[in-house]
Amino acid sequence: MNAQTQHSGLAMIISIANQKGGVGKTTTAVTLAAYLAHGRQVILLDLDPQANATTALGLDEKELETTIYEVLVDGESLDDALLPTHHPGLRLVPSARRLAGAEVEMVNMMDREGRLARALQAATTPFDLAIIDCPPSLGMLTVNALVPPTRCWCRCSASIWRWRGWVRSCTP
Repeated sequence: MNAQTQHSGLAMIISIANQKGGVGKTTTAVTLAAYLAHGRQVILLDLDPQANATTALGLDEKELETTIYEVLVDGESLDDALLPTHHPGLRLVPSARRLAGAEVEMVNMMDREGRLARALQAATTPFDLAIIDCPPSLGMLTVNALVPPTRCWCRCSASIWRWRGWVRSCTP
C-alpha cells in the first residue's frame, strides 16, 4: 500500500473489539499501530471514552480541542482531529471523557452507525492503515467501529470471562 494514494477504499482498516474490558484491546491497538507505522502512514483512532490510547501516546485529553467526539457528534473533519505522535508515520485521532455522552447524543441522528465510516472516507490526509481501538461495550461507538473495517480483531485472552465476552461480541 502507498500513502500517496489517498483513502479511496484501498487502505486497510482494522477494528480491535471485545465487550469485555481488560483483555488488551488498547495495548494491542497502540503497539500494533506503532509497529506498523515503520514505513507506512498509520492512523490510530481512540474510540474509548477512557482515552487510554490517547494517554499512552503522551497526550493529555484535557488539552485537546478536537477529538473523535467532535468528529462523530459535531461532524468535524477527521483531518482536523489528527495529531502527530512521537512515532514517525503514526497519527492519532484522540479521545476524551466527553465521548461517553456521544451514544446518547447520536440516538436521533440519521445513519448514526455510519458516521465514522463517512469521516474516514472524507479524510484527505493520506494513510495506508487505520487502527480503531474500541470501548469495552457493544454500543453505538463500537458499532461505528465495526462498519468501516476491512478486518476486525476480537481481542481475547485465556479466561472464561474474557472468552464469554468474546462470544457475546460475535453472536446476535
